[in-house]
Amino acid sequence: MNQEERRRRLIEALKAEREEYAGIVVPTDERRQRDQVRVLLNVRPPAPASEELLAAQDDYLSHLAEERGVIRPDDLPFSDEGICVWRGDITRLAADAVVNSANDQMMGCFEPLCGCVDSAIHTQAGLQLRADCYHFMMEQGHAEPAGGAKITYAYNLPARYVIHTVGPCVDGAPTARDRELLASCYRSSLRLAGRHRLASVAFPCISTGHGGFPAADAAQVALDAIRSTLRDWGGAEKDVAAPAAPRPKVVLVCHTEEGYDAYRALL
Repeated sequence: MNQEERRRRLIEALKAEREEYAGIVVPTDERRQRDQVRVLLNVRPPAPASEELLAAQDDYLSHLAEERGVIRPDDLPFSDEGICVWRGDITRLAADAVVNSANDQMMGCFEPLCGCVDSAIHTQAGLQLRADCYHFMMEQGHAEPAGGAKITYAYNLPARYVIHTVGPCVDGAPTARDRELLASCYRSSLRLAGRHRLASVAFPCISTGHGGFPAADAAQVALDAIRSTLRDWGGAEKDVAAPAAPRPKVVLVCHTEEGYDAYRALL
């Protein structure tokens, strides 16, 4: 089975779930087929999925990941601090964990074809990720506050885990509280990685997209929080079972030139 056949199989499986999708016509060209898959995955609620659907999805997404190419942290240039700045797509990284800049409902972006990192991660991970997030949010019973972190498996991503954190949304110049919440996203995510003994963590530019945090300010806050957490790793990680958890390497992933330039200027 080639990738076009896998796409068609997945589209038909998604269509079969809902009667109102019966009239959807599968496009003939590859780009529109890819978009149709994304749309159907983006808007699907966190309902149980059949084994047939999950098999079709996993088959397609695993081959898609191979097509796009996997980037391994060992192939990236890290500083003596254990920090690397890389411009690219975070969903291609085979880090132990990639961090998702989530909204406070924590179930991914439902907007079709949205360009945010939340949409990208949930699309490439697959429906299982939204289902996991739904379950822990139902148990929690309230929206996720900014600055914390939760972890799930990464499913069809090259990474092993996804760490979900909610960054602050700003309107205008960031306040001291905004900066503290953003710093907490990075500290909480790293400490959670430590508790799970993860060797590498990849961060997007949290809150700089729809969150409105200026890229230069966000980069400074992120680096300060990461450096202080790594510098004080033993003390900050007293809750990690002995022997002490290894200090993870950190990849700062920039999707835009603006974010990349902001980090490079500081490093």
